[in-house]
Amino acid sequence: MLIVQIKENESVDRALKRFKKKFERTGVLKELRRRTFFQKPSVTKRKQREKAAYKLATYGTQD
Repeated sequence: MLIVQIKENESVDRALKRFKKKFERTGVLKELRRRTFFQKPSVTKRKQREKAAYKLATYGTQD
């Protein structure tokens, strides 16, 4: 559970901004989006290979 202590003379907007930043760092939303539908392990592995191949083709080795 995230807890944000509001400091003395701190605006609520500032505290809300700190809360949002903390929440984003936890990765909860990213995990939720990932779990919204089931993806077979073979499909996940294939996408990882495609992503790695794309990165290699795009950035390549620095010769």
